[in-house]
Amino acid sequence: MANANTISSQIIDAILSQRLAPNTRLGEQDLAALFGCSRTIVREALVDLAARGIATVSPRRGWYLTEVDTEKARELYVAREIIETGLLRHLARRKQALPSAALDQIARHLDAQAEAVAGDDIPRRSYLLGDFHVCLANSLGNSVLAANLRDMTVLTTLFTMRHQTPHDAQRSYEEHVAVFEPLTRGDALAAEEAMRCHLSTWEEKVNKAHDYAPVSALHTALTPAADLRGVKVPLTDTAQKEPQP
Repeated sequence: MANANTISSQIIDAILSQRLAPNTRLGEQDLAALFGCSRTIVREALVDLAARGIATVSPRRGWYLTEVDTEKARELYVAREIIETGLLRHLARRKQALPSAALDQIARHLDAQAEAVAGDDIPRRSYLLGDFHVCLANSLGNSVLAANLRDMTVLTTLFTMRHQTPHDAQRSYEEHVAVFEPLTRGDALAAEEAMRCHLSTWEEKVNKAHDYAPVSALHTALTPAADLRGVKVPLTDTAQKEPQP
């Protein structure tokens, strides 16, 4: 039987890999049947997601994934820029290089991104491009901010999935490499500037007239239990676009 943390984690992974779209209905009974648990456990997971801003509830409509508007997206990107560049600036002030184990972890993540960008598994590619920011924060030694960044990345994904033009995955990967490369030579200030450039261009990539059809089935999105960092997951017919993380 799944617990609340398992349910919320799988919903978050499905958003990051674009297998669940904004405004998707999260039916308690449907989720309980899918995960083989009680509606009480499902409700616990949904309350947790609502507290993090990822789900919303209406007395008449039930639970839905959050629809992020442009003003909220702007606040999220500003918050992400402050946190992510701040982590790198803090590293520079300490005048310490990242340990080799941390550099190796980021390098492996970039290798997985390169493989995904070269392939055709859009859910895995989308997941990895967003997860890079969480991986970097963890490598910089701040699990608290990494957890906050994960939620912010989920919310910006919900925005870009609905409003953004088709994503140039290769460009995003190259921008991630541009953040990492200075870290390999101990230049955290250059990495900070590369991260600022990466996160500050989101409005250039938004087309508010563009729209995507909502995902039709929770079962399709949430059934796969594969590790998106290394194992391919089925591509649904709705997961044809990916956002700028």
